[in-house]
Amino acid sequence: MHIMEGYLPFKHAALWTIAMAVVTFSSVKDVRAQLNVDRQTLLKLGAAIGFCFLLSSLKIPSITGSSSHPTGIGLGTLLLGPHIMPLVGVITLLFQAVLLAHGGLTTLGANTFSLAIFGPWCVYFLFIAMQRLQLPMSWRVFIASSVGGLAVYGFTAFQLALAFHEAGEGIGASWLRFILIFAPTQIPLSLAEGLLTVVCMKALGKSKLEFDHASRD
Repeated sequence: MHIMEGYLPFKHAALWTIAMAVVTFSSVKDVRAQLNVDRQTLLKLGAAIGFCFLLSSLKIPSITGSSSHPTGIGLGTLLLGPHIMPLVGVITLLFQAVLLAHGGLTTLGANTFSLAIFGPWCVYFLFIAMQRLQLPMSWRVFIASSVGGLAVYGFTAFQLALAFHEAGEGIGASWLRFILIFAPTQIPLSLAEGLLTVVCMKALGKSKLEFDHASRD
């Protein structure tokens, strides 16, 4: 989902950057508030950034202008909640753009929106839905992380379709064309990521989402 530097038209890149900046500003405020309540948030934030950076650096060519790889968003979302993930995504993608030439600065907004905003909220809602169905914890983590990772690529395909649909071709048809190119590599990667996230969550214990949801019931 690393849309490369300069690939998006200026207007698209600018709009995604503005939208990302607004959400990330709110994320920073949430991190500060959470740190006042639980100082271990800083350790969890570091773990989420490291996990996301490592997995999303495993770049596999998928399509001109983008790439396919695990996302690493499941662990951070389960540990911290989806509202913290925009900050995780910005830090991860900024370092990758500067140090690894994955993605870019002009596409930082678009890449952050798919990886760290849309994807984590999909993980969140899926996890809560699986919890309401009373599935075992391992299945909740696996399904939420795997499908959430696929959702990142679904949204990246939407971003590319929005910018590059051909004359006479609707955005929906263009989205389908992009997503079918991503699918062969991304589906097995997402399943593997789901399994890895289960292993990590078993080692770390109960997720923040489970704590938060239990307190509301």
